[in-house]
Amino acid sequence: MPIVTVHLVEGQHTREQHERLLTELSARYADVLDSPIERVRALITLHGPQEWVTAGVPASVAAAPAPYFTALVLEGRPPEQRHRLLTEFTDIIVEVLGVERGAVRGRIIRIDPDDWGIGGVPAGAARRAEIEARASRSAGGSRVPS
Repeated sequence: MPIVTVHLVEGQHTREQHERLLTELSARYADVLDSPIERVRALITLHGPQEWVTAGVPASVAAAPAPYFTALVLEGRPPEQRHRLLTEFTDIIVEVLGVERGAVRGRIIRIDPDDWGIGGVPAGAARRAEIEARASRSAGGSRVPS
């Protein structure tokens, strides 16, 4: 489920910065949520300078970038984790893109597990099935042969 999208103005940063940003955000997301990296998705959405206005000034005129990110998490994540994501994602954006910290905006969006699909199955049901399968493998592996 962990998905982070960073919105940037096209042409303000290099492809190498984009790649590094996505890689570092993915690793941090997995770390903070204690989630397998295989579940993490990180995306950049680029907007043309004519499609972005910060503080009333079009990006085509303003020189300073003002990134915005959204991070999706399943409902039930504690505030400490969500706050850590806000702080640490901002840290990464500032470091990788060289932008002013005060210009970065971010939002955590909590999703009800019944409203999120994994392979077409609601997340709550998919996770229950995954936990049950893991438990049965564990129980089967711990049996003493007769």
